[in-house]
Amino acid sequence: MNFAIRAIGPNGVKTIHIEAASQEEACRQLAAREFRPLSVKTTDKPAWQQWIAGNSSAAAFDLPLFSQELLALLEAGLTLTESLDALYEKERRPAVSNILAGLRARLAEGQRFAAALAAQPEVFPPLYCGLMRAAERTASLDNSLARYIEYRSRVDQVRRHVTQAMIYPAILCGVGLLVSLFLLGYVVPSFSSVYQSSGRDIPLASQLLLQWGRFVADNAKMLGGGALFAGLAALWLIRKPQSRKTFSTGLSSLLRRLPQIGERLQTFELARLYLALGTLLEGGLPILPALVLCDGLVSPRTQLALQQAARRINEGQPASTAFDEAGLCTPVALRLMRVGERTGAQGDMLARAARFHDGEIERFIARFTRSFEPLLMAAIGIVIGGIVVLLYMPIFDLAGSFQ
Repeated sequence: MNFAIRAIGPNGVKTIHIEAASQEEACRQLAAREFRPLSVKTTDKPAWQQWIAGNSSAAAFDLPLFSQELLALLEAGLTLTESLDALYEKERRPAVSNILAGLRARLAEGQRFAAALAAQPEVFPPLYCGLMRAAERTASLDNSLARYIEYRSRVDQVRRHVTQAMIYPAILCGVGLLVSLFLLGYVVPSFSSVYQSSGRDIPLASQLLLQWGRFVADNAKMLGGGALFAGLAALWLIRKPQSRKTFSTGLSSLLRRLPQIGERLQTFELARLYLALGTLLEGGLPILPALVLCDGLVSPRTQLALQQAARRINEGQPASTAFDEAGLCTPVALRLMRVGERTGAQGDMLARAARFHDGEIERFIARFTRSFEPLLMAAIGIVIGGIVVLLYMPIFDLAGSFQ
């Protein structure tokens, strides 16, 4: 919610705009700025504007950048409170300032840093809060921040490779779809009216295509309205987190059934799990709480396997055996985990397993892209070429009759 608060501070009375979950939270943020509220008004935007804006606070807050800046200030000798004060004072974006003000207010109330972070779950994920909670036990906040920065940089690097590999195929599909829609929605109806007035017999395939053209021409408004409605409905569903989660789960389930791709997706998911779990273990968190924090990083099917492994570890089984019996181990990861159990460096071995599989995934992406792009171009060319040939077949027949 957005609040306009008339408040008195060191420089007199002024109006301050604050975004917070409740009026009490807004007043806490105001107290962190050394202001005393005089009146509070809600200034929420209309529903349609909120729908377009989405969750602006979470979107504007760059967690890796915040971690890097906080780490730099801590390593320079500032305390945690002084570091947050410095970050708050230099920030000019209201949404980010409100998040930092909330952290400062909770620390001023005596809350621990991890608890202050956990109070804003839309900004600070459970993995981050768990790392900071472990840092409070070992008094090594800077080390935990450095581990999270490394974790995010490696996750973002793999994600960047996947995104870059999909950009060119996505452009090809988009252009091919637009050209096909232009041909089917404008060119085919125009040819259909011309051929219909000629009264000549045309091939069956061309007849079917031209029937589609006549249908589009006769129902253009209905089809246009349906396309607009479908686009708005899709946009509305994309804005809903639950719909995005359902779509991604369904797409992941579909892709897992494909040969080669399904196996690589499973490896990618396990590599992410190894990296997150290794980061938490290296940060000083016990394995069972670390497994709970990793639960939200994997698919529902893998979550069940992870819970099964956690039960077996709780019963006294070694982590490597529990993971292997739950189907969460690759051959390389199993051997590295056993080495980690012997040497007491389980977190480091899991991180090594993640790095090994990340390299494997990057090589697969490079090979897949080299082979998939030519096939995609050929498929798009066949579809567009087929439409054009079917349109011009009656003209070819007419030219043959003149000969």
